[in-house]
Amino acid sequence: MRRLHLFFWGSLVIITVLWMLADSFTPDPLTYFSFRFVFVQYTGIIATAVMSLSLLLAVRPGWLEPHLDGLDKIYRLHKWLGISALFFSLLHWWWSSGTKWLVGLGLLERPQRTRGAQETLSWFLTFINSQRGFSEAVGEWAFYLMLILIVLALVKLFPYHWFKKTHKWLALIYLPIVYHSVILTKVDYWAQPIGWLSALLMIVGTWSAILILLGRVGKRKIVSGEIISVNQYVNLGILETRILVDSGWPGHSAGQFAFVTFDKREGAHPFTIASAWNPVDKAIMIISKELGDYTNRLRNEVKIGDRVALEGPYGCFDFSDEQPRQVWVGAGIGITPFIARLKQLAIAGDKRPIDLFHSSKEYEVTALERLKSLAEAAGVKLHIMIDDRDGFLNAEIIRSKVPDWKTSSFWFCGPPKFGQKLRADFVGQGMSSKHFHQELFHFR
Repeated sequence: MRRLHLFFWGSLVIITVLWMLADSFTPDPLTYFSFRFVFVQYTGIIATAVMSLSLLLAVRPGWLEPHLDGLDKIYRLHKWLGISALFFSLLHWWWSSGTKWLVGLGLLERPQRTRGAQETLSWFLTFINSQRGFSEAVGEWAFYLMLILIVLALVKLFPYHWFKKTHKWLALIYLPIVYHSVILTKVDYWAQPIGWLSALLMIVGTWSAILILLGRVGKRKIVSGEIISVNQYVNLGILETRILVDSGWPGHSAGQFAFVTFDKREGAHPFTIASAWNPVDKAIMIISKELGDYTNRLRNEVKIGDRVALEGPYGCFDFSDEQPRQVWVGAGIGITPFIARLKQLAIAGDKRPIDLFHSSKEYEVTALERLKSLAEAAGVKLHIMIDDRDGFLNAEIIRSKVPDWKTSSFWFCGPPKFGQKLRADFVGQGMSSKHFHQELFHFR
């Protein structure tokens, strides 16, 4: 998370500093309208910039994954940038349109414009000036549409499949925003670093928007496969789907995930891969839990012989570190990446002592016995906690079971708030935050 905060706040600081090298929040003379002009320029520049960065992250750039700790973290950063784009756009809209309303209501008086010496403009500047009124209208309507779509994206009650379809429209809305920005950005900026950075980001954002609109995101990583087995744990609401992948799958590390398309009408959904990669049998295990409309339907729709598409692998939740021991915490369906790692360790082994804590609301004998068998084969010490029987897992229990926890790295997958609580507790007790790894498997 530290890298995400550094990227996010660093981006805002860099854009702000470069803008301040070109302009000032305290123009001379300092009046409401002189401040309004520079503040509208600043908020417009920074809103377009963070929107451009957000679109870049939306195309799933593989080269950025190792620098930002995986695609799950990249999507969290994408969300932050989208919210900040909305925030700065609101400020930009209010100081631009809100001022006009206040003038129209007689609450503000616009100063008289003084005519300077007549100057001969180049054909380009003449064209730019002729577009100002139209570009203002375009920007305002694009803002209204963007506001609606971002709010819908943040409302969890809005169905995921509708979220995916409507969220894609933001790429289309971005294009008129670029036009609005090019026309209305102060001409002097283009000859300075803030202008160069803005131009670069708008080029990158436009390229990303086109990829999204053409449906080209992740296309190079898509491989077909066939479902070869389906296993249900009815009491747990869990479905295990084993897929034989066609040639082209590059292999994966335990803890990574893939976007799987079971139904073209529904589109791709992310699932953690619950199996170690074996290039001989070329099979991948996907485990899903009934947590929503789509996953609730899967058990009735997924059948042996069905063709599916897999895009990936993604993620850096790969258990790689230099600590002398590890502690794993898999809560509920968050046990999935650890199942893959257990299978991998049963083949490759790991000399470090490892404790796996699995907490669950439900008790299912077959599933738990299988987990015990996997842990034993991998040489991992398993601690199972059923909520109704053993109480809720917490940091104190983990410390009592692992006395030398300070020499461990922690790997958590499960409900985000539970993970944040554990992180805060252990860091508060002296553990370095860089040793607490949490998969952020929430993409909206």
